[in-house]
Amino acid sequence: MRKKRQSTPVAQADRQFVLAAAARLFREQGYERTTVKEIANACDMLPGSLHYRYQAKEDLLVDLMCLGLEQASAAVSSAVVGVSDPAEQLRRGINAHLQLLVSGSDMVYVLLFEWRSLRGAARQEMITLRDRYEALWAAMLKLLVDQGVIRKDVDLDLLRLIGLGALNWVATWFREGGRYSLEEIGTFVWTMISGAVLEDRRG
Repeated sequence: MRKKRQSTPVAQADRQFVLAAAARLFREQGYERTTVKEIANACDMLPGSLHYRYQAKEDLLVDLMCLGLEQASAAVSSAVVGVSDPAEQLRRGINAHLQLLVSGSDMVYVLLFEWRSLRGAARQEMITLRDRYEALWAAMLKLLVDQGVIRKDVDLDLLRLIGLGALNWVATWFREGGRYSLEEIGTFVWTMISGAVLEDRRG
């Protein structure tokens, strides 16, 4: 049975340093091909010191994804703070999510593409973490419903799942200086959503 990842008295800055080094290696080499020794060397520490923090490589990957989702939640929450209009909250949340996706962060890349490497309890832990982030979006969508902004026939779960899936896919094809700017992409996404699922509040 997989041992539960234990918390250790490691400073947040140290945690971020270790996870950033691991994310860089996972992105460059892939999770499966990266060894614990390589991660320890990248952090200039002994493998035993890394093992003290994380009992297994998959524990490190789960914590890396946890930190990535913490950063995503903070970015979206910061974008909507102080905004009272629920439709504007959603628009700003979409743009914040897009900005994070194309930031070039190794952590975001691993979060999007390496979670499939997890198995068993580690995979379930990752799904739980993902669900917490999606709950932030579910809350924004529910507010839209409560205030009569979204049409009543819209399936909110499908809207959230398909919407986030489409946004996440932008990370696979977006190129800085390419055909579409991030602002153009965000505007297009918002135009589709507002035209398809939001009530017409004109008049």
